[in-house]
Amino acid sequence: MKLKLILFGLVFCFMAFAQAQAQEIKTGKFGNGIFNVIGKDSSWTMKVGLRVQLLASSVWEDGEKNDANFLIRRSRLKFNGYAYSPKLKYKIELGLANRDLAGASEYTSNAPRYILDAVLMWNFYENFELWVGQTKLPGNRERVISSANMQQVNRSLLNSRFNIDRDFGFQLRHHFNLNKNFVVREIFSMAQGEGRNVTTGNLGGHQYTGRLELLPFGNFAGDGDYKGSDLKREATPKLALGASYDYNNNAVKTRSNQGAYMETDTGFFETNITTLFMDAMFKYKGFSFMAEYADRTADDPFATNSDGTLTGDIVQVGDALNLQTGYLLKSNWEVSGRYTNVTLDKNITNVNAENQYTLGLSKYIVGHKLKIQTDLSYLDVTNENNKIMYRLQCDIHF
Repeated sequence: MKLKLILFGLVFCFMAFAQAQAQEIKTGKFGNGIFNVIGKDSSWTMKVGLRVQLLASSVWEDGEKNDANFLIRRSRLKFNGYAYSPKLKYKIELGLANRDLAGASEYTSNAPRYILDAVLMWNFYENFELWVGQTKLPGNRERVISSANMQQVNRSLLNSRFNIDRDFGFQLRHHFNLNKNFVVREIFSMAQGEGRNVTTGNLGGHQYTGRLELLPFGNFAGDGDYKGSDLKREATPKLALGASYDYNNNAVKTRSNQGAYMETDTGFFETNITTLFMDAMFKYKGFSFMAEYADRTADDPFATNSDGTLTGDIVQVGDALNLQTGYLLKSNWEVSGRYTNVTLDKNITNVNAENQYTLGLSKYIVGHKLKIQTDLSYLDVTNENNKIMYRLQCDIHF
């Protein structure tokens, strides 16, 4: 709470000072930041942005009482620019909503987890970039797509069960052209392996991630390979293919660097966890299609105490498939559909297979910066009650 007050106080003071200097404050176009600052000698810049997602949802389950929720799904304060040189960029993103802050534990000093991203990005030589800090790992495409740029109200079940999210470490990124159009991107990452804002790590080993991306028809307009919907209405077909391999050495959590810590009578249970992602994004004249596959394995999925007894913690091994498509009309209304299958290993996890079918409708007023989205989902779980979920969400991004 104190940090929230300080942040909003700083923004308020800046605006009040600017108002005192002029009768009218002129800044950039809507959606391009609250204000943009450039150092007098152009040695640094800072863009400050704010975004909010307001969500209403309702879930019906056979034989159960209807569950309805109204909440601020996300509220983010963002800072980005460059320092000293345009080749040294930075990004800081703070989460202010309760769901952003959740997850406090003794491993995060029992404090709210305000910081989402805090990363430096140094273009040190030609097409090479070195990233240092806390940010998203190069895992599945759907996770790396910002929650500000989603095609539907929220990400799929594949992402919630398998993503490797954020961590602290470094990433080495490079890209090159095979010919005039064919673009190849490579990413290597080494991270702590226990997620974001951890203050008592490193408890297990380290986490290593490699990703390869192929864009045979060239770059998408406006980085569209990492944005939902074809808002740029690609004039020619664009395709991105990607694969990521993640190895978490001596992982101590049930979902690689996510999930619950696997504690034992003598400390932590450690096991090597491997996660594989394969994905594709295609866009052309308002049509978009995204496909993802995820697979997680572990050397030993059952956490045990020193005497061999089971602790009850189990690595969530299994696989998942997500298929998502949409078509953007000239009126900027979009109809989208999604199918997701999650199949955890029943013999290990005792969790039944899930199939979810989602139909979405979006109105883009100012692209992803101001939009209204709604969707209806049907969840079919083997040998369990089926569920229907309805959601309505409004996004506004300054």
